[in-house]
Amino acid sequence: MSVLAVGLSHRTAPVALLERVAVSGDSLVKLLHDVHRSECVAEAMVVSTCNRVEIYADVQRFHSAVSAMSELLGTYANVPVEQLAPHLYVHYEDRAVSHLFSVTSGLESMVMGEGQILGQVRQALRLAQEEGTLGSTLNELAQHALRVGKRVHTDTGIDHAGASLVGVGLELAERVLGPIQGKRALVVGAGSMSALSAATLARAGVTGIVVANRTYERAVRLAETVGGRPARLDDLPAELAQADIVISCTGGGNLVVTPEMLTGTGRTTPLFLLDLALPHDIDPGVRALPGVTLVDLEAIQNSGLGSAAGTDGGDVVEAARRIVAEEVAGHLEVVRAARVTPTVVALRSKAAGVVEAELGRLVSRLPEMDQRVKDEVTQTMRRVVDKLLHEPTVRVKQLAASPSGDHYAEALRELFNLDPKVPEAVRQTGIDQTGIDEESARLSRTTRRKQEL
Repeated sequence: MSVLAVGLSHRTAPVALLERVAVSGDSLVKLLHDVHRSECVAEAMVVSTCNRVEIYADVQRFHSAVSAMSELLGTYANVPVEQLAPHLYVHYEDRAVSHLFSVTSGLESMVMGEGQILGQVRQALRLAQEEGTLGSTLNELAQHALRVGKRVHTDTGIDHAGASLVGVGLELAERVLGPIQGKRALVVGAGSMSALSAATLARAGVTGIVVANRTYERAVRLAETVGGRPARLDDLPAELAQADIVISCTGGGNLVVTPEMLTGTGRTTPLFLLDLALPHDIDPGVRALPGVTLVDLEAIQNSGLGSAAGTDGGDVVEAARRIVAEEVAGHLEVVRAARVTPTVVALRSKAAGVVEAELGRLVSRLPEMDQRVKDEVTQTMRRVVDKLLHEPTVRVKQLAASPSGDHYAEALRELFNLDPKVPEAVRQTGIDQTGIDEESARLSRTTRRKQEL
């Protein structure tokens, strides 16, 4: 089995296409299960954010899996796969691991170094766990990716290389409104992005923050955290008339702000609208209204703000990439070494079978042998076999950590005439799984020590 990633992001697709592909709620759950039900897929996880949709899967066959996942993305976007394909990227095995680690580190984000992606990948992991589409391969990969992201953010300070999406949006707002301190703001939605928006507005000195949400209780909770006021979504037209800045990110898939809501209000001051939702929350038609400025994800992308710039920023990004490369090497070393463990288990199982067969033959030939002698002979034969197998099994585990490590496991199976189905059976049934888990943990600890040195 091998890890495959298929997706598209702000780097490869226009926002209009990302908007069509974006999935959330029940659609996200359905896509997750549709991928998992594919014949060549054993595990699945979907990362869907405002600027990327990526499917990660543990697959049996590369080409079949790529076709199945691409077709599913096309189906959900209602876009022929031929039109979608030029915008898709495909990462396999080592590159898939490297890509996910880069994503959690903020290196693939629209705004370099933004930390929200950690929470978004964590949500994707939790959903896959809850829906039963995850196994040990993707679970361990995603957990490691989250640790890598934390390490990069802690060790490099990449968070400061680029502002958050909200920060970039507010920088654009100041170009329109001037200093935003003391301005009135309306936040539409009460999810994680809305919470970040409200907190950023409060730190910037924006007063009179109003939080409007479909579920009023959630609006109350978020408004309390920033000293603001809650509102119901039905009250949106009245709240829009009083706001200077509006940030919307409901993720509901329907337009919540329309031109009709903004006409006839009699306002004479400029209004800045920031739409961070995908699909859009705010009707692009509001741009035709006098005094209204709408900034969406495409506008932020085109602004060039939020990217790491200058010598310091470049150094930070380079440091982050070095960490990612180290962690990828460590992860692959553990995975490759773990792959040979079932073969080692099969070898030791065969050796134990030979010992038992020979002991049975010996007892049948010498029935007068007393129990003390029998026990001593048994222990001696087992010690001999253990000593003979110790060096080759230790070496094959070490060699398996290399990029061509699978060949050593194949050589071991060939030399000892092991049934090629036995290692796979060990994986599937969990025979001696404790030993396998302990070995993987030991290799992981060894890898971390090497990195620390």
